[in-house]
Amino acid sequence: MLDLEKQIFNQLGPKTIASQSAGQTLEQVRRDVYDSHRHRAFALAFYMTGNEVEAEQILIRTFTRVFSSPDAPDGPAVDASLFEELREAGVLPACAPQQSAPPTVTRDGQSVSSEGIRRTDLEEALRQLPPNLRMVFLLRDVEGYAPEAIARLMGCPEEEVRRTVVHARLQLRLAVAKIQKKRQEAA
Repeated sequence: MLDLEKQIFNQLGPKTIASQSAGQTLEQVRRDVYDSHRHRAFALAFYMTGNEVEAEQILIRTFTRVFSSPDAPDGPAVDASLFEELREAGVLPACAPQQSAPPTVTRDGQSVSSEGIRRTDLEEALRQLPPNLRMVFLLRDVEGYAPEAIARLMGCPEEEVRRTVVHARLQLRLAVAKIQKKRQEAA
């Protein structure tokens, strides 16, 4: 058993949660929540920090916070705790209106089609996005969250989330185009 699993599952011992099905212990509920959300939470933390060790620490603090709560652990609680941990770590600022207008797309090859994009180019471009844009893009286009859910998590109006998704996609396309252009010039 990993150290994280020992910290999480051996805190309070087995207790039954009334809202769960009969006979399911608190430990079983925690294990189910941990198993079903740890990969997604780690991936988001890693994409936001760019550091595996820091992402693992955020993951540990996230699940410790969720499982220390008197409420039954669930997915929304994991998401809320993850956002709090990312904000406390300083990698996700509080939601604020965008300060600048989206950049315009030029005709000199700055826009790209979805064909021929290398995964490494996309990952590098994603790291270049500002934290709020990166998180909204990851939640919407990678994890499939609805704009309403993202708005609740980030504490922003839903319309702001929709604008941010469009802005993030545009910034990502431009960044990928620049990366591809540099690679072609180097070849």
